Amino acid sequence: MSTCAAFGPQDHSSIECSKMQGSGNDFVLLDNRSLRLPKDRMPVWAKSICRRAFGVGADGLIFLDIAAPGQSVDYVWHFFNADGSRAEMCGNGSRCAARLAWELGMAPRQHVLGTDAGPIKAHVLPEDDLVKVQLTPHRDVRLDLGLELQNTRWDAHFANTGVPHLVLFVPDVASIDVQELGRQFRFHPRFSPAGTNVNFVQVLDDTRLLLRTYERGVEGETLACGTGAAASALIASMLGRTGKNVLLRTSGQEELGITLEDQRIFLTGKAVPVFTARLFPRGLGLER
Repeated sequence: MSTCAAFGPQDHSSIECSKMQGSGNDFVLLDNRSLRLPKDRMPVWAKSICRRAFGVGADGLIFLDIAAPGQSVDYVWHFFNADGSRAEMCGNGSRCAARLAWELGMAPRQHVLGTDAGPIKAHVLPEDDLVKVQLTPHRDVRLDLGLELQNTRWDAHFANTGVPHLVLFVPDVASIDVQELGRQFRFHPRFSPAGTNVNFVQVLDDTRLLLRTYERGVEGETLACGTGAAASALIASMLGRTGKNVLLRTSGQEELGITLEDQRIFLTGKAVPVFTARLFPRGLGLER
């Protein structure tokens, strides 16, 4: 990783942060082994650091931390969306976390990350900037929901691939108003009170999908969503519209690979270091 010069590298009020992106989904990552930030302060840090223009700017903030005694994982994370809400899982975030954990010497190339959704097996392939992760088992699959919105009956389905995902198949994903429709579906009474992520999917053939995602917590369209890709590929396969190996092109114009093996879902995609720099919490009004 490259290092950006900051205002006085010896300033003890600053901390090191890393910026990474996974297929256009961007994250700030902090090593909490040395920072030791209490969990109750993490949501405020996420809101300030992820704020674009006034902070670093990101879709989410990830704290890497030591696993508790007895946990069968190499390390754990605390993952927060840009609005400060804690998320159980994030596919693209898990790949970035795995890549940085390997870079920091916290784990070998093949290791296990502890998330709120459960353990995630990861395989880091740094020579190609790729990370492959095995997601937690999917659950709560519901086909043919028959949702209606704006006088239209949608080809709607649901699956939880670590976090909840609504999957909507459309003939032309480029024509969809993701911000407006995504917001309405995200807060649809059918999914209250927690809400859901929303995926608009176009089937190209039995191996390729186009995907646009409105993410809960970010409250807008993101350039990629790993768990959304997993949910979309899973539903497409269950409906017989694709096979077990699918490439999904996201809004960021990168491809995510999904492989379905029995009850397991594997996600492969880019996890790219962008920069490492010194962050000044006081400049964002934050306390340690």
